[in-house]
Amino acid sequence: MNTNAQKNMDKLIEGLNSVPVLLIHACCAPCSSYVIEYLSQYFHINILYYNPNITDEDEYKYRLSEEERLINELPVKYPVKLIAGDYNPDIYLNAVKGLENESEGGKRCEVCFELRLREAAEKCREIGADYFLTTLTISPLKNAEKINAIGERIAEEYGVKYLPSDFKKKNGYKRSIELSKEYNLYRQNYCGCVFSKNIQK
Repeated sequence: MNTNAQKNMDKLIEGLNSVPVLLIHACCAPCSSYVIEYLSQYFHINILYYNPNITDEDEYKYRLSEEERLINELPVKYPVKLIAGDYNPDIYLNAVKGLENESEGGKRCEVCFELRLREAAEKCREIGADYFLTTLTISPLKNAEKINAIGERIAEEYGVKYLPSDFKKKNGYKRSIELSKEYNLYRQNYCGCVFSKNIQK
């Protein structure tokens, strides 16, 4: 398992002699703000917004519209495209059936990570991207090593390359807060699923 994700990412970037295509799974605009600012200096980026765990349709659409607005307003060196995945919360609800009472960060979350990373791997293969990764590792509430382990396993299964990350490093989370304020981005107070929303109450 890769335990030096940021160091290894820096090493990969230093060794680039072309501009690869990167597929980024994005959970929301605030989390992707720093990631796009940082990686658009080195990659052609496709942002995949795929989050069937967001069971409130209005919430889902609002977060998607904020992602689109961020991409349109944030200055970048190389182009960034948005791919809006299908919205089908039943996929998520069926996947986590029986895990409704799990604590945050437990087995239910692992199933959710896998669901979204699997779609990202499939889309990466479909568009011929050189790598894929997720913005989920920027959250102080998310276990980056656990997410990266799932990503690497799925990448091997799909025959694509997963780029491990820990965007909390190098003040990434702090920068995402600054960018959220600068662009007046909507910052939700729960991860997305109805179960995490209930925990926040």
